[in-house]
Amino acid sequence: MHPAYLTEEAIQSFIASALQEDIGEGDHSSLGAIPSTTQSTARLLIKDNGILAGIEIAEKIFHLVDSQLRITNFKKDGDQIRKGEIALEVKGSARSILSAERLVLNCMQRMSGIATYTHSLCKLIEGTTSKLLDTRKTTPNFRLMEKWAVLIGGGQNHRFALYDMVMLKDNHIDMAGGIRQAIENTKKYLDQNNKHLKIEIETRNINEVSEVLQVGGVDIIMLDNMSTIDMKKAVELIGGKYKTEASGGITEATLRAVAECGVDYISVGALTHSVKSLDLSLKNVKQA
Repeated sequence: MHPAYLTEEAIQSFIASALQEDIGEGDHSSLGAIPSTTQSTARLLIKDNGILAGIEIAEKIFHLVDSQLRITNFKKDGDQIRKGEIALEVKGSARSILSAERLVLNCMQRMSGIATYTHSLCKLIEGTTSKLLDTRKTTPNFRLMEKWAVLIGGGQNHRFALYDMVMLKDNHIDMAGGIRQAIENTKKYLDQNNKHLKIEIETRNINEVSEVLQVGGVDIIMLDNMSTIDMKKAVELIGGKYKTEASGGITEATLRAVAECGVDYISVGALTHSVKSLDLSLKNVKQA
């Protein structure tokens, strides 16, 4: 089952916009070199080991370019893949296959890289109670695909955007005049506008955690850039009253230690902003 943000309308809108960016008035290379009647078969070749993501969007891209293209999937989203395997085969108009090729590869390479990295980090915290979250540190206009890839890799999505959850970060708190003012202003705003949104607030030290506990009225307390010693103290102080999220500068080397502090969530911006794409290619199958 897809998350709420992955509507068919949102997916189709993304594809249409991306194709307009890439094709514009026409794919003149294919239109010029290849007769309109030419039929072809191409295979999507896997050239790296990892977790595959983007098969579902690839099929939609091919069909939006040309509804007559026939796709056979040999793999599905979330599958572990190895170099030398084939993800899918597409048959039909050679022009259509070539026009769709780059968008399919761009999506699948990036999504597979994210899914692969997410999967590897999830393995590092296996056996703890912590869940891995993404952030809003995504590529503009590509968040839909990047968040989807995190899910495919076994992670969880944080808020999708600014409108679906309140997160009071250090700048919000400082500009509001402090923790109490930020929380009280927010709760008043939500009441006045009949908004039912979760509130998360960032804390930078134990004193700020204590202040949030005094004020109350939030759902999640973020422990930002804290040492594991302070994080353990904070989790103990919060005592399960609110959910906790560790954030800020967390690396592969520190991830397990952070999880063992007992936090509910760990958010890692690198899941989407510092990922190496998986190597995939689409190649024509030469007919005998």
